[in-house]
Amino acid sequence: MLDNQLAYTTPFPMDIEVASADGIYLFDSNGNKYTDLISGIAVSNLGHNHPKIKQAIKDQVDKHLHVMVYGEYKQSIQNKLAEKLCSLLPNGLDVLYPVNSGTEAIEAALKLVKRVTARREIISFNGAYHGSTHGALSVTGNEQKKSAFYPLLPEVRFIDFNATDQLNMISAKTAGVIIEPIQGDAGVRIPSIEFLKALRRRCNEVGALLIFDEIQSGFGRTGKLFAFEHFNVVPDVLTVGKAFGGGMPIGGFISSKENMNKLTFNPKLGHITTFGGHPVCCAAALASLELISDPELLAQVEVKGRLFEDLLIHPKIKEVRRKGMFFAIELENPEIVQQVVHGCKEWGVLTFWFLSNPQSFRIAPPLIISEQEIKSSCQVINQILDSI
Repeated sequence: MLDNQLAYTTPFPMDIEVASADGIYLFDSNGNKYTDLISGIAVSNLGHNHPKIKQAIKDQVDKHLHVMVYGEYKQSIQNKLAEKLCSLLPNGLDVLYPVNSGTEAIEAALKLVKRVTARREIISFNGAYHGSTHGALSVTGNEQKKSAFYPLLPEVRFIDFNATDQLNMISAKTAGVIIEPIQGDAGVRIPSIEFLKALRRRCNEVGALLIFDEIQSGFGRTGKLFAFEHFNVVPDVLTVGKAFGGGMPIGGFISSKENMNKLTFNPKLGHITTFGGHPVCCAAALASLELISDPELLAQVEVKGRLFEDLLIHPKIKEVRRKGMFFAIELENPEIVQQVVHGCKEWGVLTFWFLSNPQSFRIAPPLIISEQEIKSSCQVINQILDSI
């Protein structure tokens, strides 16, 4: 079990004592080897302990660590990261504000749309997950996770995901609409292109800003650098986290220069952070981004995802939902999901649950997984299903 001096998040953790990690594998203190099919929940998209990311970290450590709160000093590694990321994004997503995590990026994005529009209402979606801090939880669509922490932010309204007929709820009172282009925690729910285009049009009509939360779906997970590229719809604000740092903690929100400038006056210091843009995390993020934006790597994501889908055919599997290598495997009931996750762990394959979709289990492996590793992992999953 976890040490008594550490806070718990659940009475029933996975409880693996990690000794080391390399590539797609974790090794515990007893010498057991685990194939990581969850990438630390969509974080280690390039696998664990990537040598180029490690070298970038070491090189930056030799130069300097934290020197000042974000935004006061020029730090070349921050500038290089921003230039690289924004060069890969459409016009209008021109300026990066680096923060400490995905959930902080959500908090800042909510502030930004209120500041730009001078409005207060936020529209989110049923089934959404945007984080666990106060504002992020307010726009999360899981009442079971929220009710103990009321009151949350006022003037947050929810509509159904992929329901074009409800978009008229977005009005001239709405500051912003926040959505995952592909809902993650709801069990990999993929909207229609028509829905996202209609959402973009409605926001334009009423002057609301559109926030895309790509904290889980970004950085190659779906076979594109960002999931919104599949739909040809561009947001006003983009939030990133998880895989952004190549295993180091960093998030960010990106918007136009005009929008971002609104955080510099009325009031000054509209969003501030001590450790956001930490130079070591920025170095890791830059190295990761240079690797993960390789077109050849991205092209293989869909091929590998299709192989998983072709191999995961079993009477107990009711549905496979995926984009690239972002999977929800739906089973008959939550009890079978529990047996699969625990059974796979016993056989050295790591899968995981969804908070808001208990009848499905999660697969989101490192993008570098090989064909043979996919085949051996799917063999274990199918054998566990056979045994139930």
